[in-house]
Amino acid sequence: MLRDARTREAEHAFVVEGPRAVDDALDRAIALESVFFGPSAEVAFAPLATRVAAAGIAVELLKEGVLERLGSTVTPQPVLAIAPTPAPRPDALARDGLVLVGVALADPGNVGTLMRSAEASGAAGIVLTTGSVDAYNPKVVRASAGAIFGVPVMEGWSAVEALDALGQQGRRRLAADAHAGTPYDAVDFRLPTAVVLGNEAHGLPPDLDAHLDGRITIPMHGSTESLNVAMAGTVLCFEAARQRRRGRPR
Repeated sequence: MLRDARTREAEHAFVVEGPRAVDDALDRAIALESVFFGPSAEVAFAPLATRVAAAGIAVELLKEGVLERLGSTVTPQPVLAIAPTPAPRPDALARDGLVLVGVALADPGNVGTLMRSAEASGAAGIVLTTGSVDAYNPKVVRASAGAIFGVPVMEGWSAVEALDALGQQGRRRLAADAHAGTPYDAVDFRLPTAVVLGNEAHGLPPDLDAHLDGRITIPMHGSTESLNVAMAGTVLCFEAARQRRRGRPR
């Protein structure tokens, strides 16, 4: 079952849940392998059914109770699709834009939100190191709101392997730190940069220090100690985008 990470890896496919998400995949010209409509869903979502048929995608009409076994929520979406897992090349991270590195990120909602922010801000891509939640986990896919199709996501590297590879590409590797770093608006993000985000509960392991080029901080007012990792990543993504716009010739 594609709810299981090992099965997704073996099948090179994952589940896209919901009519809006399937519509978005079609908008992005994703070659969906098949689409499943729950009872009467092909009528309730007739324009989507027409699009699917026009694209020549295999369609399955499901009987009562089947969606509950296929979907990943208590109340399943009426439309599901099977999509091929993207296989971005490592050199995708060499293009212009910020790279986010998630080290052992555990929360699917955070990872999906980071994907949305990365795509919306024009980031080059995301690296999720070993120990992170699977990028194609159904909760991540839902939280990404389609960005899973729009931003390169690299998996399978250890944190050290990822940071060394990015360093070899000429990127500065800057760890997001709640307190001990250069203020983020004093960092020149127009230079090739990778921002390294640590685990929600434990942050970054100290043995990565030798593979980093510095630390950056989002200054806080009041008694707030730190931002959620997805929020921090979003702030840094859009600061990088703002600076790149400012630095481009008119």
